[in-house]
Amino acid sequence: MSTDTALWKAIAQMPDALKAETLHYAEFLLAKYSNTHKTPEQPEKSHGYGSWAGQIVMSDDFDQPLDDLQDYM
Repeated sequence: MSTDTALWKAIAQMPDALKAETLHYAEFLLAKYSNTHKTPEQPEKSHGYGSWAGQIVMSDDFDQPLDDLQDYM
């Protein structure tokens, strides 16, 4: 059974007061997702461990003391 069919069957069994609340909630969801341009079917892409591998380069003299700090050493 599709989500649309299940939703219609559930709404058909509700009293009018619950149908009105369901309508208000559906309008709220439509407004919320139309403002953010994100839909529940498009979750944000999460990046896992190692996703930046090979993209960060450190200079060869990274561990060398800085010239600006010579007065403090």
